[in-house]
Amino acid sequence: MSDSTVSFRKGRGAGGNIVSRFVEHKREVVDDGWEQEERTPRRTEIFTDNCRTIISHNDSPDVPFTASINPYKGCEHGCSYCFARPTHTYLDLSAGLDFESKIYCKPGAAPLLETELARPRYTPQVIALGANTDAYQPIERDLRITRSILEVLHAHNHPVAIITKSALVERDIDLLAPMAGMNLVKVFVSVTTLDRDLGRQLEPRAAAPQRRLETIRRLQQAGIPVGVLMAPVIPALNDHEIEHLLGECAAAGADSAAYVILRLPHEVKDLFVQWLQEHYPLKAEHVMNRVRDLRGGHEYRSEFGERMRGSGQYAELIAHRFSLARKKQGLNRRSLELDCSRFRVPPKSGDQMGLF
Repeated sequence: MSDSTVSFRKGRGAGGNIVSRFVEHKREVVDDGWEQEERTPRRTEIFTDNCRTIISHNDSPDVPFTASINPYKGCEHGCSYCFARPTHTYLDLSAGLDFESKIYCKPGAAPLLETELARPRYTPQVIALGANTDAYQPIERDLRITRSILEVLHAHNHPVAIITKSALVERDIDLLAPMAGMNLVKVFVSVTTLDRDLGRQLEPRAAAPQRRLETIRRLQQAGIPVGVLMAPVIPALNDHEIEHLLGECAAAGADSAAYVILRLPHEVKDLFVQWLQEHYPLKAEHVMNRVRDLRGGHEYRSEFGERMRGSGQYAELIAHRFSLARKKQGLNRRSLELDCSRFRVPPKSGDQMGLF
């Protein structure tokens, strides 16, 4: 049983452990003035996820991939808007502070992947790495699970698309560059804002905006195709940056761009409203009114085709501005198609090794 106390801590995006919709008995803490809670730093805890499979599949028409790998459940970046937060409620945890401080890792990911790739009926297709939670969040620096997954994909010429807002992806250029030479990889760097203050509050443990531009530059210089993902576009908060942000990303070397409108499913809505009231109290109501303009009067609508783009005149205006800015910067010049024909099936135990 968790409480709904709001107490924002340095380096964390949520103001507390908001109660899950699955909890039968709920508790609210009332401040009567007698006790003052210290806003002490919340330590990150690591747990092991002993999963039996590693590749997930989806049939959503809203995303350009059907296969994905997420090395971690939960994300230290602590983005207040993260649509993946409600997944922690299936673990009987909160979508609030628990999501960003109780991280489940998959240390057996690489051997599981090797096994799945070796199955007789396996058909190679682009695997999205980090589509739900960031594969390069801070704990990856020590655990290196994402690195081990890439080593398997690299060894068997398997195509992969990476989505991240971390500069740590540069560590793996030695694997990504030769894969790029065979059209096996593309990296999408998520750049939400170029405003350092907004970025620090919105994504407290992610790389600074200017550092992400440098990551785009270094990947491009290494010959790795890199796109930019402006996600999310938040009305009345960062939507005014569209043209400038795409210009800076194009100058850094990005060759394509896409965006996603702010999504507020389930517990995320209350968490984001708390965040707005804490950091932008004078804008909070205006932002949420604009969000409703995008969602037919609701905070969120989950229908395919609408959840990523919104609907109505305001959504059409954002789409038009983004399209014009993308065209002006010459983005989306490269095809997103990666080469699946180079895939090599992992050898089984006892197989004779090739001569070359």
